[in-house]
Amino acid sequence: MKIVLDTNVIVAAFASRGLSHLVLRRCLEKHEIILSPHILRELEAAFIRKLKMPPEKISLNLGFLEKVCHFGDYSDVDPSICRDQSDLHILGLALHSKANVIVSGDEDLLVIRSFQGIPIRSPREFWELERKKDPSLLGRMEPSTSKKVHDKNPRKLRLIRNKRVGTNKR
Repeated sequence: MKIVLDTNVIVAAFASRGLSHLVLRRCLEKHEIILSPHILRELEAAFIRKLKMPPEKISLNLGFLEKVCHFGDYSDVDPSICRDQSDLHILGLALHSKANVIVSGDEDLLVIRSFQGIPIRSPREFWELERKKDPSLLGRMEPSTSKKVHDKNPRKLRLIRNKRVGTNKR
């Protein structure tokens, strides 16, 4: 299945081991993630501003995504479709790449529910649909507490996290 992950889902996946992390791992393991250069630029900016990630970790994480994801172009989208014009690139990418679903935490996209036959789902909705299809996920309702995320399989997510400066949290 081809999936367009909105920037906010990917940022959340790198920020913590919550639901978005599980969604990203599942997509890496079982689906084809469609990204664009525009999404990579948004990710880089969010890694800097929101996650305060050091440049070398940003480079590693973006390189990882470039290696394991597929890249697509955009189709033109009628601006009246979405109340936030900055989200048109997600819709255009999904349309051009013939995505099966868009996963986003953005209310401006979620309110649309479907675009040209492509469902728009929240990370929670997507996870619940995946759990219904794959009973082995039933035990993975909550994020993992394991600290080890490295694996020899390059399709599995290797999160390179930023340690918070000035705190004891890791």
